[in-house]
Amino acid sequence: MTDRARPPALEAANAPAPAAQLDRITLNDLLRVASAPDFDRWEDQIRRTGGCSDPIHLTGWTLTKDKTTGETLNSYSTGTEPGGRLRLACGNRRASRCPSCAWTYAGDTYHLIRAGLAGDDRRDIPSTVRDHPRVFATLTAPSFGPVHNRPDRGTCRCGQRHPENAPELGTALDPATYDYAGSVLFNNHAGDLWMRFTTRLRREIAARAGLTQTELKESARLSYGKVAEFQRRGAIHFHAVMRLDGPDGPDTPPPSWASVGLLTDAIHAAAQHNYTSVSAPAADDQPARTFRWGTQLDVRPVIALGDGSDLTEQAVASYVAKYATKAAENTGTIDRRIGEISELDRHDVPGHARRLIAACKTLDPLYPERRLWAWAHMLGFRGHFSSKSRRYSTTLGELRQARADFRAAQERQALSLDDREPDTVLVIADWQYAGHGHTPGESALAATIARDLQLNRETVREALQDQLALEGADA
Repeated sequence: MTDRARPPALEAANAPAPAAQLDRITLNDLLRVASAPDFDRWEDQIRRTGGCSDPIHLTGWTLTKDKTTGETLNSYSTGTEPGGRLRLACGNRRASRCPSCAWTYAGDTYHLIRAGLAGDDRRDIPSTVRDHPRVFATLTAPSFGPVHNRPDRGTCRCGQRHPENAPELGTALDPATYDYAGSVLFNNHAGDLWMRFTTRLRREIAARAGLTQTELKESARLSYGKVAEFQRRGAIHFHAVMRLDGPDGPDTPPPSWASVGLLTDAIHAAAQHNYTSVSAPAADDQPARTFRWGTQLDVRPVIALGDGSDLTEQAVASYVAKYATKAAENTGTIDRRIGEISELDRHDVPGHARRLIAACKTLDPLYPERRLWAWAHMLGFRGHFSSKSRRYSTTLGELRQARADFRAAQERQALSLDDREPDTVLVIADWQYAGHGHTPGESALAATIARDLQLNRETVREALQDQLALEGADA
């Protein structure tokens, strides 16, 4: 072991509570990794991934040369890395698979949504979007049968008042009569239903403005960002930020007739219109079904600042980012594709989620084009969990590229290449995939590093919030 202090390793190995929870194989492997001569470099790699729980392993090399003179400016090979591999973050958005990468994804989603509400000069989104009509809408699924719930007043339909985290919440009161097939088919068609809703919404906006569809395109544009959320009963619903812009998007002011009231009224009308529906044909013993949004529709204006009761830009962006990293895990299903029904026993999937998954299996041959079994782990839902219209704000790809450019600039500075024109530098590289994941000991250490980084982030966030509160008080 080197003289350098290794707090994460020593804390994980020596702290009584965590160590007591580790089996002997994991503990021995943890000590092996922590005492290895190249541990410092391994720790640096894992910190660069943010404590990723399932990093990608690469082997290869890069050679940086001056195009004019042929001089070798830098050479790198993974042969000098721990285990001969370079570790990169997996980038999985699911918090159940990799909390660290999910945190990064949630952060990107937060900035994407907030940029569309408050503007972002770095990405050419003017702050004047705050003056555009903006609402936060929630569209829910219809009922497929009564379920256990916690009403604000009174008791559940079963006659009991369930605790907040009761496992029966969201499950069917009577599994024999609950429409499990209808629920997964609705999830499967939810993306189509959303598209029909946005098409009808533009028509409703045009009608209220006294315009034709062509005239609407010349005077205003509807922009949105949305995220899907699974209710505990296993049905999908959508949260959407919607904004009215001028014809060229956020750079142009909306027309004088555009208002929050008009947009709200148009959303209600579009959600309830007969056009906003999708159909699943009859098949074998399954009846023909027509799906529409549920009766619970919430549309609220978004404001810049509030007293705690209003829906602010930050609250909306945080809410959307929270659900961008979740899938259907809160219903009890698993977070990866299912090969055989027997796998549900190994993962201890509860009865309600199991029946929804079984419905996907049964319906798959009846609706082969819907690929229900391939999406059984998502209870039939096959759409994008988060999406946006083209001109709502920046994109996740642009945010990732900005992060990659920043890191590349750091690398150039470290290699003393800042004073060279990029066109004069030639980079030759050869990379190969070499696996993924951690050994048991590495996994425990990576989790410790991830917790350390998360604590630092929370500390910085709290400090920034305190600073903003003070600035707001001074204003």
